[in-house]
Amino acid sequence: MTILEFLYNTVPGRFLLKPLTGPRLSRICGHFLDSELSSFLIQPFVKQNAIQLSDYETTDIKSFNDFFSRKIKQGKRPIDMEENHLIAPCDGLLSVWKIKENTVFPVKQSHYTISSLLHSKKLAQRYQGGYCLVYRLCVNHYHRYCYVDSGQKSRNFFIPGRLHTVRPVALREVPVFTENSREYTLIRTEKFGTVVQMEVGAMLVGRIVNHEEKGSTIRGKEKGYFQYGGSTIIVLIGPEQVQIREDILQSSALTKEVPVKMGEVIGHALEHKRTIQ
Repeated sequence: MTILEFLYNTVPGRFLLKPLTGPRLSRICGHFLDSELSSFLIQPFVKQNAIQLSDYETTDIKSFNDFFSRKIKQGKRPIDMEENHLIAPCDGLLSVWKIKENTVFPVKQSHYTISSLLHSKKLAQRYQGGYCLVYRLCVNHYHRYCYVDSGQKSRNFFIPGRLHTVRPVALREVPVFTENSREYTLIRTEKFGTVVQMEVGAMLVGRIVNHEEKGSTIRGKEKGYFQYGGSTIIVLIGPEQVQIREDILQSSALTKEVPVKMGEVIGHALEHKRTIQ
């Protein structure tokens, strides 16, 4: 039995889980991972996850969190700038769901609704008939993310929560997307209507770091980054705005995640529907 299986699948484990997933421990771990004392963790992490250091900027790294949120070298994540193309805002494993009224979305045996995700039934209603795109980032993925498209963005809405791991063993027991802290913004775009772009924290992620508040966005511009832990980005798109790539839809129907990279085309705008919601 692994440590995670013990924590989530046994009575004593669940007793220990409450303090382990609380914000206090997350802050303590975050402070340690920000410090130079954590630098000894970098080399084992690189080896265990087969990270290609030549792809990244590694100067001025003094702590584990510096390394975890490292920047990738210019040109390694080209951004498709065709305005009719929908891009992935991050590296990750993508699943796509059609949003229907009162649909409960299973993601690796976790379950949630759009209204519980957003804490707003009114806002959730705008996305009925559209798509929910879930990008799951593992620890070996690049943990910086960009704006999914150009447009005008709202302020950032933060929803506090308890931080749970996004690894599959946890998803069997905890509705991770409604338990975890998360932050989202509304981006008003020309081709895809008003899009929700949300970041979801995970166990031992001390911070979701977004750079900007209300204002304009540029497709492909860095929006922010995660610190240590597996994390998730969710994008909501309204009805009749986008056609998702067929291979992604077919894989999602079979509950198979599709590996994607930041800037990659995952769909295109529907030409007959350009109304900004």
